[in-house]
Amino acid sequence: MNLSIILPTYNERDAINALISEIYEILEVQPFNFEIIIVDDNSPDGTYKEVAEQWKGNPRVRPLLREKEKGLATAILHGIRHSEGEKVIVMDTDFNHPPKLIPLLVNITDYFEIASCSRYVIGGGMETSRFRYFGSKVFNKFVHYTLKMQTTDNLSGYYCFKKEVLDGLPAEKIFFGYGDYFIRFLYVMQRMKHPIIEIPVVYKDRLGGLSKTDLKSEFFRYFRSVLNIKLGIWKLN
Repeated sequence: MNLSIILPTYNERDAINALISEIYEILEVQPFNFEIIIVDDNSPDGTYKEVAEQWKGNPRVRPLLREKEKGLATAILHGIRHSEGEKVIVMDTDFNHPPKLIPLLVNITDYFEIASCSRYVIGGGMETSRFRYFGSKVFNKFVHYTLKMQTTDNLSGYYCFKKEVLDGLPAEKIFFGYGDYFIRFLYVMQRMKHPIIEIPVVYKDRLGGLSKTDLKSEFFRYFRSVLNIKLGIWKLN
């Protein structure tokens, strides 16, 4: 298996099958094997059932149901641990992350171990809230200077990597919480000298469902995570 796509879901019934269909159409003409793994945290809106019924009998689409555990980062790790691909792509499930970039992410990781999408390199941006774009950019500058990160977008969460980069690592110490896990992931990868390249992405308006993000609590969670790394409160080992 060449590629595994990880799609963590919670109340995404309205858009998830359309996203899977678009990803499927893009990948089925590519010269590599793939699987699409949907990790659903027992969504009250029936996301898991919607996917399971729509793609029943298709081995390339694998819905996984977590009935007890919840959380974005642990859902992603759950998908990674159940994946069979040599490369893994993680992306949002609301069309915020454009699927058309998937082939580029896959191909570019032939040369770099990690390819991460960025809103803040030339060609990147957001078609959503200007306030959110500006706030995210300022916070990324804070992360950059505080942790001496080389990456410009440490909150993107749209990325491809060779699964072997996690070999021997206590991944559960990275993949916890919400989007702040991605700061830890990139921090560890850079400290371990894994080559990372950023490619431009333009965020679109989400389709279907409602955002699960509370901006105020999100900011404090991420701020605390950065300080925990800087002060040595959080350590990988």
